[in-house]
Amino acid sequence: MAQFRSEPVAVFKESSFKPGEWLKFRVHYGIFNASYATLHLTSDTLGTTPVYHVVGTGKTTGLASIFFKVDDRYESYFGRTDGRPYRFIRKINEGGYTRDVEINFDYTQKKAFYHDKKKDEKMQFDIGYSIQDLISAFYFLRNTYEVSDLVIGQSLKLKMLFDDDGILNFRLKFLGVETLKTKFGKVECLKFRPIVQSGRVFKEEESLSLWVSNDKNKIPIRIQADLMVGSIKADLEAYNSLKHQFKMIID
Repeated sequence: MAQFRSEPVAVFKESSFKPGEWLKFRVHYGIFNASYATLHLTSDTLGTTPVYHVVGTGKTTGLASIFFKVDDRYESYFGRTDGRPYRFIRKINEGGYTRDVEINFDYTQKKAFYHDKKKDEKMQFDIGYSIQDLISAFYFLRNTYEVSDLVIGQSLKLKMLFDDDGILNFRLKFLGVETLKTKFGKVECLKFRPIVQSGRVFKEEESLSLWVSNDKNKIPIRIQADLMVGSIKADLEAYNSLKHQFKMIID
């Protein structure tokens, strides 16, 4: 079973992304074109540490914003060579449910310092070298799995921290290769199923499916989920500054 090591990860041989990469997704909730979400990657430094800085945003539009307003912003600062997160920020407003959280990761102390700014609550979590936040995990996975090592039915594993629930054991099950029809044409994808917590948002542990381009970019093409109420689907709408050529099938 594919599993990431707990000891330091070597410098990535060839990154799947570069600074400037920008991805935009159109999100559908039922019959509504509910919102747009974006991910923008840049280079930065945090203290003396060279990092990538990712800003992810999501906002409802049109009729959907009348019934359920969403205004989310996520940020992650993670190492350019090791992929470790150093700072994670989560500011969300989802139908009146708000969070304003910052987590700073200190690998010298082997601690993660959690600060809920809305409640003015602070917590500490013990961490090892192998930890990811909700956003950095996406980029870490893109740079660490090899397609040739994937086995249908087996899972990629990592430890994740992004909320006061503590460190979660995240699993990403590989389901095989599938071709999707998109606005860009046919795209060969790797299909995964993240194992999520059931009962709060999702109907079941395996309610979420993810399709990633089967090329060197490994970018999300579609995300689909069955929720406790309704279903949601997000499709890649636009992209810019990919490091590698976006591979499409020519009939």
